[in-house]
Amino acid sequence: MISVILAGGRGIRLWPESRRQFPKQLCKFFDDKTMLDHTIDRLLQAGSRQIVIITSDDLTSYIKKIVADRPDNNIIEILSEPEGKNTAPAVGLVLAKYAEQIPDDVIGIFPADHYVIDNDAFSAAVSQAAEAARKGYLATIGITPDRPETGFGYIEKTKWEIGELNNVFPVHSFYEKPDLKIAETYLNSGQHMWNAGIYIGQISTLLEEFAAYLPDVRQQISCGYDAYLQGYSKLPNISLDYGIAEKSQRMAVVPSDFGWSDLGSWNALAKLHKADINENVVIGDVILKDSQQCIVKQTNKTIVLYGVENLLVVETDKTIFISDRNKAQEIKDVVELLTKEQRYDLL
Repeated sequence: MISVILAGGRGIRLWPESRRQFPKQLCKFFDDKTMLDHTIDRLLQAGSRQIVIITSDDLTSYIKKIVADRPDNNIIEILSEPEGKNTAPAVGLVLAKYAEQIPDDVIGIFPADHYVIDNDAFSAAVSQAAEAARKGYLATIGITPDRPETGFGYIEKTKWEIGELNNVFPVHSFYEKPDLKIAETYLNSGQHMWNAGIYIGQISTLLEEFAAYLPDVRQQISCGYDAYLQGYSKLPNISLDYGIAEKSQRMAVVPSDFGWSDLGSWNALAKLHKADINENVVIGDVILKDSQQCIVKQTNKTIVLYGVENLLVVETDKTIFISDRNKAQEIKDVVELLTKEQRYDLL
């Protein structure tokens, strides 16, 4: 399998560590390794023989440095989008390059900045999805929910497995982010899973689905890689989910639970780190006294907290951010303020 990593995102929910010019996939939240490195390692363990990273022109230099420092850089390729056009045109970039060379190969599409606790369970799910892909399905992996989450999209599976495939189900429907009441019904149904944005299929299958649902993109793919790049500005801004997956009649889903997180907030990140006896979560060089229930991320200068509670403290090369931990979900308000103040240097 060839694994395609989508690494052009601009998430700011973990600001100020994650910024538009230095997004989450480049940050180090675990084991002093970037999220991109964790993703590459996980996909190689799952059996990938080649990694293709798709990013933007202005992030390419950062990603080249990350890849250059890896001992397996000879099997990693970096492709750069001239401009952000969402995930469907990004996948088309890979198809334009490899469609004629290896049409029957299986490729997997993966986000660059998600976290997985159980890599063995992840590998097993990828293997099942790849098996479905070789049978002509476009497969996705659904995450078994453990709470009524309103921040994720959902996948509903049918009740019966695909006959010749173990733990692989036809997809009944995709759903956008629900309100709490609907999310509770999804949790209790046993048929709904979180959509992690993972897709696995043969190149030939993807080409057929592009032809059926995004014919303009398929036509541009057929012109070859260089022409595809030159015509990139004319492609639609559309996700693979909306453009193809939600319409396709060939979708299959592998339910799994491998400790997945999209790291959508500082509180979500904190849940993946071991807290101390006072329920503090610290990353980096941090000293605490008489403090409790704090999240602290250090980069350059030692952070010392004394006699405080329920704080979020993030120190970067440019910014020291301090807030009530309960406000961690509202960081977008701070980003909006900085945008209004034209403090683009901090974004």
